[in-house]
Amino acid sequence: MIPWLRPDDPFAPFPPVDTALAEPAGPNGLLAAGGDLSLPRLLAAYRQGIFPWFNPGEPILWWSPDPRMVLFPAEFKCSRSLRKRMRVPDHEIRVDTAFTRVMQACAAAPRKGQRGTWISPAMVAAYTAMHTGGYAHSFETWMEGESGPELVGGLYGVALGRAFFGESMFSRRTDASKLAFAQLVAELSARGFEIIDCQMSTPHLASLGAREIPRAQFRALLDQLTAQPGDPGPWHVRAALGLAA
Repeated sequence: MIPWLRPDDPFAPFPPVDTALAEPAGPNGLLAAGGDLSLPRLLAAYRQGIFPWFNPGEPILWWSPDPRMVLFPAEFKCSRSLRKRMRVPDHEIRVDTAFTRVMQACAAAPRKGQRGTWISPAMVAAYTAMHTGGYAHSFETWMEGESGPELVGGLYGVALGRAFFGESMFSRRTDASKLAFAQLVAELSARGFEIIDCQMSTPHLASLGAREIPRAQFRALLDQLTAQPGDPGPWHVRAALGLAA
């Protein structure tokens, strides 16, 4: 059985991450259940490489998979087609101007092989509180629509020290989320970030340069990077995208 966290004690410690379940045909990384989505609990979780992921109607489930999918900004693979798309002056990338809308759009985006979403109203409220506190950020792609600029793609995640934890993305037009992701990598590089946590392995993430590393290595990196000074939010675009062929 996995440990149960009391919801009335946001400072109660998580169990060690190496006690998480590691079943070949079952849940990889399920660590604990219960607790709450308060700011202290979420910050403590991310600093240890733990994140909440659960469906509506389930208790809060906390995860720390092994291995861990990560992207080192210097290893980002920007395809020639994406570089070409970035040159087209039909879009604007904004940061932290519509955080809650980005989360809601991610919740509404269809996911192959999934029914519903884990981004519940409670999750939106919790991460919006993190955003208000300067810890969570959104990268947004805007394009002109019938009545003015429209939010057509983007992503959100959590920044602690010099580590960024990607959560989810959405796209309503071709390459809209990729454009936001390219700006994310540029911004993190300019701000001295050294790692982007991608959580779970997917072919799409691998195509962008992400790779798996052992959980122990990931934890060691977090101990170093989350202890460094962070950049309080909200953020603004300050990094120019590299558009060399």
